[in-house]
Amino acid sequence: MTLLQGPSLNIVEAWNGPGRRDGEITEVTLADNAAHLDKDKQAFEHWYFDAHLDDGRIVVVMLQSRELVRRKPGVEIHLYTPDGKRRESNRHHTDAEMTVSTEKVDVQIAHHSAVLVDVVDGLPVYRVKAQQDGIGVDLTFHAEVPPWMPGRGQTKYTQREYFAWCVGAPRARVEGTVTVDGTTDQVSGRGYHDHNWGVGDMKRIISKWYWGRLYTDELSLIYAMVETTERYGSHWSQPIMVARGREVLLSEGEVEITEGPTVFNPIADRSYPSFLRLQVPGKIDLTLTPKEIVHAHDLLSDIPVAGRPPLNKLVKKLVGHPGYFRFRSDFELTLTLDGQEEKHTGQTLHEMVALS
Repeated sequence: MTLLQGPSLNIVEAWNGPGRRDGEITEVTLADNAAHLDKDKQAFEHWYFDAHLDDGRIVVVMLQSRELVRRKPGVEIHLYTPDGKRRESNRHHTDAEMTVSTEKVDVQIAHHSAVLVDVVDGLPVYRVKAQQDGIGVDLTFHAEVPPWMPGRGQTKYTQREYFAWCVGAPRARVEGTVTVDGTTDQVSGRGYHDHNWGVGDMKRIISKWYWGRLYTDELSLIYAMVETTERYGSHWSQPIMVARGREVLLSEGEVEITEGPTVFNPIADRSYPSFLRLQVPGKIDLTLTPKEIVHAHDLLSDIPVAGRPPLNKLVKKLVGHPGYFRFRSDFELTLTLDGQEEKHTGQTLHEMVALS
């Protein structure tokens, strides 16, 4: 466990060590990816799935046992098409409509579900079903890389407040159906699944984060660069993982971050870096350069009354300009293992979320 001294508090990152890295990779259990019930009024938890389909569409489904704002169950579906269009649906539910398991992934919210249906050769298989507002998905995710957590999966900001991350399928083969306005298509593609939970007001704790992953034929790389607000020391938590095939090669937390000159986007009403460079000295050197904004959103616009003119200008003076971006970017990766250097290039999707 790594204790990090901040200006205002001690932040604990649960790396296995030595230092901010995992010399030994944590073996993730089925219960690690199951529900973590917490009675704290600021508890939250969600299971996230996305699939990049062979037909060019991107599907995102998120089942929330307690979402971040209302702390109620919710289901989100997002569908992006190659021509830049998107369909979205976000609905809340009651606690009575939800059941979860603390032993494995088994989340039921009304008629929506995410369930661990099998384990094949040590790798989990999940089935996700969701349908609302004309969008329906029934997708099976066959993990191709074992579940992973950075260390033991938690960052503690205070004795009470924490954030946890378990990647249930760092890389998966996906098959199933997508239905739009009554038309159903058989689909296949590549997918990803992770799971977050914790306690606290994330708008108060987190300033921003960058999250994403990239794939080559053999390699899978996942990262989450999370910066706290000034009151929590402007501290960066920086987990990054690299796997070849089904073997996790690196699980690191000591990352140097370089943010390029900023570019303003009027839709999100905030700026984003023109490039992002992540370096683990002697091991990883990754540069992501956005080429297309797939989705930009002003997060304050989601708040009734306060997020709309004329009050939104006053609110932004007080709390900043929270915004969301999903980018399509070129990547350049130099990976050094056992003294051997290899270079990879390609395109990937990643996101930036700024809460202040």
